[in-house]
Amino acid sequence: MTALTDRTDDRWDDGLIARSRPKAVEAAEGAEGDGEGNEGDEGDEALVRAVSGAGSDGGKAAAPPLSREARALRARLDALRQLVGLSRTRLDGKTLAEAGRVLDEAAARRGLSPQHTVVAIAGATGSGKSTLFNSLAGVQISETGLRRPTTAAPIACSWSDGAAGLLDRLEIPGRLRRRPRETSEAEALRGMVLVDLPDLDSAVGAHRDHVDRVLALVDAVVWVVDPEKYADAVLHERYLRPLAGHAEVTFVVLNQVDRLPGESADLVLDDLRRLLDEDGIALGEHGEPGATVLGLSALTGEGVGELRELLGQFTQEKGAATRRISADVDRAAVRLRPLYVAAGHSGPEIGEAARAEFEDRLAEAVGAYAAGLAAERAWRRNAGKACGTPWLRLWRWYESRRAPRTLSGLAALAAIGGRGTPVPEAPVEEEVTARQKVEQAVRAVADEAVTGLPEPWAQAVRETAVRGAERLPEALDELAVTLGAAVAVPTVKPPRPAWWPAAVLGQAAMTLLQIFGGMWLVGQIIGVLEPQLMPPVLLMVAGIVGGPLVEWACSIAARGPARRYGQDAEQKLRQAAAGCGRARVLEPVAAELLRYREVREQYAAVAAGGTRLSTTRH
Repeated sequence: MTALTDRTDDRWDDGLIARSRPKAVEAAEGAEGDGEGNEGDEGDEALVRAVSGAGSDGGKAAAPPLSREARALRARLDALRQLVGLSRTRLDGKTLAEAGRVLDEAAARRGLSPQHTVVAIAGATGSGKSTLFNSLAGVQISETGLRRPTTAAPIACSWSDGAAGLLDRLEIPGRLRRRPRETSEAEALRGMVLVDLPDLDSAVGAHRDHVDRVLALVDAVVWVVDPEKYADAVLHERYLRPLAGHAEVTFVVLNQVDRLPGESADLVLDDLRRLLDEDGIALGEHGEPGATVLGLSALTGEGVGELRELLGQFTQEKGAATRRISADVDRAAVRLRPLYVAAGHSGPEIGEAARAEFEDRLAEAVGAYAAGLAAERAWRRNAGKACGTPWLRLWRWYESRRAPRTLSGLAALAAIGGRGTPVPEAPVEEEVTARQKVEQAVRAVADEAVTGLPEPWAQAVRETAVRGAERLPEALDELAVTLGAAVAVPTVKPPRPAWWPAAVLGQAAMTLLQIFGGMWLVGQIIGVLEPQLMPPVLLMVAGIVGGPLVEWACSIAARGPARRYGQDAEQKLRQAAAGCGRARVLEPVAAELLRYREVREQYAAVAAGGTRLSTTRH
C-alpha cells in the first residue's frame, strides 16, 4: 500500500470509519452539502489526496498501450463523430442526441484513469445490496437495516489510489468516499471502485435519479435480486431489457439463497436465467461472453468469495470501460440504423435511364423538337431561294413586298384606310416552357433518386431537387426565347453543301437559255433574223423545263443536309436545356446522394464493431 496507510491520524486509513461514526451521521449522508467543521474538512482533503493519486506513483504512471479492442473502439468513435458531423444539417438534434451523449461520455471516460474499473451495485428495496457492498469491502460502510430506503445517495469504495476523477464524474462527494479493510482478499480487487446505489424502486424520486445517472456512467453493474422480487417488472422492463446489449459488463446476483431450502436455490437461478434470456441478455455460460449469474448470501458469506474472485479477474482485465463504451455505441448504432440503412438499397444514385428521361422531358418542355423542325424548314427554304428559278424568286419577292408581314401591320393598314376597327395584336405567351412538364420532370428524377433511401435522407433529396427547380422554368424560357428563336430563324445563313454552286450555275444556264431563245424569237418576229421558229422555241422550252427540273433536283438533294441541320439545331437546344437541368437539379441531388453514401460508410464503420468483443472470463 501507499504511505497513506501508515498515517495513524487518518480517519479512514483502515477502512473502519463507517463503524466509528454515529448512526445519525450515517443517516444524513444523502444530504447535498458537505459537513461543516475543521475535522470533516481535513478528512475530505485527505481522501481527495489519496484517491487523486497522491500515493506511490502520484497518478503519473505511463498509460499502457491500447489493446486491440481499444483501437477498434477508437475507430468506431471517430466514425460516429464524423457521422454526427455529416448528419447535423440533415437530421434534427433530438435524433442525434443519443449519439452525441455517447461521444461525450466516451471522451470523458477515456480521459480518466484506465487502471480503474467502476462497478455499481444496484438492486430493489430489500435485496441486500448494501449488505453485499459491505461484505465485499470487508467493513461496515453502507448502512443496512429494516428502514426503507436505507441508502439515500451513492457511496463509493476505492481499492486503490487515483480514482478521484472517476468519482468526481459520478458526483460522489468526498464524505461518501471510502476505503476497504486492508486484507489479502482486498489486494485481488486493486483497481476496482465499487459504488452502492440507492434502491431503484425507491419512493423518493431523487433516489431513482441517482440510480439512473450513475448507471449511465459506470463501467459495470452488479444487479442484486432476492428470491421474492427477482422477477420484478420494474427491474426487467426499465433496466435489464434496455441494457441487454451490455451483457458483458453485467453481473446478476441472486442474494439470500440461505433462505431457500434444498434445491430451491438452483430452481430460482434457472428461472432467473430464463427471464434474462427473455430480456435478450446473453448469459456467459460454457466459456461464452455474456452476463454472469450466480447465487450467494451476503449475510452468511456463501458465494461472496466466488463473486470477489470474478470481480477481481474482471478488474485486472482492465477492459470493462472499453466494453461498456462499445456497448453504448452498439445501442446508438441500433437506434440510428433506420436513419442510415434501408432494406434492399445497395447504393443510391441517379441511373442513366432516369437522367435520359429527365433530359428528354426538359427538351420537350423547351420545344427542342419543334425548333429542330423549324431549323430544317429554314434550311430548305434557303435552299429553295438559292436554287429556285429567277422568275419564281421574283414573284415571291413581289408577294412579300405587297402583303403585310404581321397582324399588327395589317391592323395598321386597316386603321389607315378606315376599313374597320383595329385588329388586336396576338398576346405574347408569358411562359414558353410548360411549367407542369418541368415540375413533372423534377418530381420523376427525385422519386427515382430516393428509391429505397431512409425517409430523412429521401426528404433531404426531395428538398434539394425542389430548391434547384425553383428557377428552372424561367431559365428554360430564356433558352427557348433566345437559342430556340436563333435556331428556328437563323440570323446567319446556314452552311451550303458543295454541290450548291453547280446548282445555281445550272439554274443560271437555264435562265440564259430562256432569254436567248426569247430574244432569238423576237428578232425573227421583227424581221431582224431569218425565220427559223423551231430552234428558238426549243431553246426556250429547254430553259423553261430545265429550271424547274433543276429546282426539283435541288429540293431532293437538300433533304439530307436540311435534316442534319435540323437535328444539329435540336441537339444544341437539347444540350442547353440538359445542361441547365444538370446544374440546377441533377448535380445538387447527386451531391446529396454522395453525402448520404459518406454517412452510410461512416455508419457501417460504427456498426461494424457490433460483434461481441472477446471478453470471456475464465
